[in-house]
Amino acid sequence: MNSAGIKITDVSSKLIGNEQEQITINTTSGKMECIFHIADSDRGIIWVCGALGGLDGPSFGIFRILSEKLTAYGLSSLRLNYRLAGDFDECVLDVLTAVDFLKTRGKNRIALVGHSFGGAVVIEAGVRSPSVKAVVGLSSQTYGVKRVAELSPRPLLLIHGERDRNLSVRCSQYIYQWAREPKELVIYNNNGHFLRENHKELELKLKDWLLDKLGNI
Repeated sequence: MNSAGIKITDVSSKLIGNEQEQITINTTSGKMECIFHIADSDRGIIWVCGALGGLDGPSFGIFRILSEKLTAYGLSSLRLNYRLAGDFDECVLDVLTAVDFLKTRGKNRIALVGHSFGGAVVIEAGVRSPSVKAVVGLSSQTYGVKRVAELSPRPLLLIHGERDRNLSVRCSQYIYQWAREPKELVIYNNNGHFLRENHKELELKLKDWLLDKLGNI
């Protein structure tokens, strides 16, 4: 049971590909659907989308792309679809429950990555969980990040598109100001909310940053 009082009651899984499982996490507050990419180490990443939920992420499905690639470097990934997409407090609980799930699979060093609404979700979840060692917010909103300074001394990476029309780049700039070190802000010129224009650069940045913070094989 996590700090919010949600308990995992049952987990069902089905192998759907090489080192991939379709996971259903049943809890006392409903069920979460996930894709689990399995690697043999104690390091894992949880990926969450925006207010509408989903599994693949922005920038042409970068969560799926990186989850598949990072297993070769010893990093497991859990792509999580919320129980109640758009409900901030419940989505934070989902991420904390996903942390608990990864710990049952031997993953004790965990990073969180969230896009848009999900950026704020992972910041708050990171503040609440000592198992979280690093947090990434992509095109993040400011609602829900008032405790971002408490994430320190764990590292925070913020990435935003300069031409974001959904959530202004000022959102990540404000979060960066409120956060404490270690922190990093990357702004991609001519990029919108979904960061498609710099896809390859974004993929490389996330890969290198996560490997640096969680460790390679």
